[in-house]
Amino acid sequence: MNRSRRIAAVAALVLALPLPMAGAAMASSSPSATAPAAVAGASTPAAFHGELPRPTGRYAAGEEVLRLTDRSRTDPWVPSAGPRQLAVSMFYPARQDTGEPAPYMTLGEAQGFVATRVPAGTGLQPQDVVDTKTYAYTGAKAANGKFPLVVLSPGFENPRATLTSLATDLASHGYVVALVGHTYEDSGETLADGSTPGCALCDTGAPDSLPDSRAKDVSFVLDQLTGQHPVWRLSHLIDRDRIGMAGHSIGGASTLNAMAGDRRILAGVNMDGRFWPPVPTDTLKGRSFLLLGKESDHSAGGGDGSWGQTWAGWDGYKPWLTVAGTNHGSFTDVTVLAAEAGIPAPPGTTTSPARGTQLTREYVGAFFDQTLKGIHQPLLDGPSAANPEVLFQHP
Repeated sequence: MNRSRRIAAVAALVLALPLPMAGAAMASSSPSATAPAAVAGASTPAAFHGELPRPTGRYAAGEEVLRLTDRSRTDPWVPSAGPRQLAVSMFYPARQDTGEPAPYMTLGEAQGFVATRVPAGTGLQPQDVVDTKTYAYTGAKAANGKFPLVVLSPGFENPRATLTSLATDLASHGYVVALVGHTYEDSGETLADGSTPGCALCDTGAPDSLPDSRAKDVSFVLDQLTGQHPVWRLSHLIDRDRIGMAGHSIGGASTLNAMAGDRRILAGVNMDGRFWPPVPTDTLKGRSFLLLGKESDHSAGGGDGSWGQTWAGWDGYKPWLTVAGTNHGSFTDVTVLAAEAGIPAPPGTTTSPARGTQLTREYVGAFFDQTLKGIHQPLLDGPSAANPEVLFQHP
């Protein structure tokens, strides 16, 4: 069975379950045996009051949404749609107590998310998702200074909003964040014309060309943000010489492709994504990369051999960390929202949603502080008594 067909086998995954990840291991996450149990185990639907964890830095998190069109490139998945269109959420360090609470998603995005990613019987409504408290603020006054830029790329089938918690925390610690929605690859991204097209790939699975396509999306976004005539009104906040990227699942795998094709990206993070060979590690040329994933799949010598192969293939700073008791969604907002909706965690999950969010924020933030800001982070030197779940791998 080819990789695309293996990925198609899990296209119907729901909010409560481990989210799809790039590569062949996804087949083991088929929802057929577990989805009904998750729905049956949900408590009686109650009013949903979604709230993401509060950012931990000294800045507030401002947010603006850009809707961009790459007129040099026809959409790779739906050519009849014309030029490639993207929605990008920009988070930035802002002054406290300015702006208005930002919605988690547009109503159209929330409708697609509830229809395709949430099990029936939860009582969750699209407006509930829109109203989730994010601790990001529209119209917030920007802080003074220049800040490193981090691009975030979500997992396959999941809208960009599912990395909002990480984005707001990075912004609160002095980063500009560009959270990219990859159109036709998830439950829906609202475009410039107000439409919210859904997933064109979910029935057939992600093609082998998807990581390279995401790399092109990212390079286009960087051009728009840092070029001679930037499209964002706050582009002066961006330090163009300090750019990183992180992604979840296929977004993490695609981070390596983006770095391979774009020397502006100095440091990358893969959160729980299987790499798709061939892996272009020979083009990294000493740049830094963090592997951060669940212990059950991504320990050295474990089930996902792509991490060991990739880790061995480049010469640079490359910490490899696994987190015990987590599932595929633990590195995103999904587990937090699922718990608030009364949806049980997947079997074997012992790390709470809040703890998973905390550890993701701490280690991703520390990695970028060290690689983009040049601030040594003892957290990355080795095991910490404060974080016994985090295991340093030594292939």
